[in-house]
Amino acid sequence: MSISLITSNIITATDMHDRIHCSPLNNEYLKIHANMLHWAVSLPPHARMPLLHLSPPPHRLLLAGGGRRRLLLPAARRRSLVRVRAAASAAAAAAEAYGLPFPPERAAHHRELAAAAAAVERACRLCVDVKRTLLSGDKKILEKNDQTPVTVADFGVQALISLELQRLFPSIPLVAEEDSASLRSSNTDDNSSNVLVESISSAVAEKVSNANSLLTHDDVLRAIDRGGKNAVSFDSNPASYWVLDPIDGTKGFLGGDDALYVVGLALVVNEKVVAGVMGCPNWSNATIASRKEDSAAAQPDRGILMIAHVGCGTWSRHLSVDIGQFTTAQSTWNRCLVDSCSVVNMARFCIPDSQTWNMIPLSVLFNSTMDESNPRDENEILLLSVYCGSLCKYLTVASGRASVFVLRARTKNLKSWDHAVGVICVQEAGGQISDWSGKPLDLAADLTGRRDIYPSGGVLVTNGALHGKLVEMISANHK
Repeated sequence: MSISLITSNIITATDMHDRIHCSPLNNEYLKIHANMLHWAVSLPPHARMPLLHLSPPPHRLLLAGGGRRRLLLPAARRRSLVRVRAAASAAAAAAEAYGLPFPPERAAHHRELAAAAAAVERACRLCVDVKRTLLSGDKKILEKNDQTPVTVADFGVQALISLELQRLFPSIPLVAEEDSASLRSSNTDDNSSNVLVESISSAVAEKVSNANSLLTHDDVLRAIDRGGKNAVSFDSNPASYWVLDPIDGTKGFLGGDDALYVVGLALVVNEKVVAGVMGCPNWSNATIASRKEDSAAAQPDRGILMIAHVGCGTWSRHLSVDIGQFTTAQSTWNRCLVDSCSVVNMARFCIPDSQTWNMIPLSVLFNSTMDESNPRDENEILLLSVYCGSLCKYLTVASGRASVFVLRARTKNLKSWDHAVGVICVQEAGGQISDWSGKPLDLAADLTGRRDIYPSGGVLVTNGALHGKLVEMISANHK
């Protein structure tokens, strides 16, 4: 027997061949035709199931001519399905408009990656524009409890990307660095007088894709909080979610042009990073010593957008930031590959900005130098100056400009957003990531929040060829 879903002529389905989880009706499950609901079933399972879950009664089962059953949904349910359909259609349109270097049939999360890349690109524009006005005299910088600065751009990027993703993929939660607590604590009841909130709202309104929507200050604050620490609670079951670092390297954002900063966004499905985007508006080949080998990943002189999808590789293209205008549509995607160095003392290393070489166990075996003009002996390695934040180091390894990024964990936990997108970009470029014991980074270790990871000793990011050797060296000399 066929069952048709009737929603005031919005959706009709017969001849079912894709099973969508609906409430039991007479101990049966509804089956809805995939061709009629391509906008839903083409979504990945983690996005599809929450969207189409229909609660038990008050559905009415009617027997129609020809033995066909029809399900009449209440008006509220029909409106919900229409919103889902609109979101899926918008996601499909966004994916089609944003060209990726591989076809949809090769990438299970093609739509999500295309939307993420478009959102990160908009966020990079926001960063460039905000940086130009940052020293105008208004209060646009706060200091968090750990004395790290947070700016209009940090909050603005998180609000912007949250709004973009919520519009297109409303069922996928967001795990992100910031929340609006510090903004609300210094704000008036009607959110009207705080200069920082005004600046954030203005910056977001200029870059949001749905420009016809009027954004209130509270809309922006809620968008920020959608990724905050109390926004979603996970459990021990495999989860799917976005991970966002709105600006990794805020000190670099506040610094000169040689200090890098990255907007990083990753999609995690069943605890595996499956897609990611990094945008670095002020990436410069002059900032990082170029590798001696020719590389298809070599970029023009300023700005880079890097994407990765599981099984499809890592790719990058140029971002032009002249007068805040980006021209990615005119640039071509280049495949990114890690370098081929297999000898430790010939490798190019980078470490965190706040750490010195003697804090790394490898310092027992090798001295470091930042001078690549002179030949190195067998007990000396080249240390690159890559400032600031962790994600720019991942980007440097994934693009083949460094062989190794090694970080000592000075606290038990590290933040997931400082690493998640870097993991997929380096892995798909041919590299390898682990803690100092050689174990993969566990994004599910923080069972309820998915905000922390707990690597043993630290994090090791390599071109793959060096990984086993370096794990052995670090393990033997780690105290």
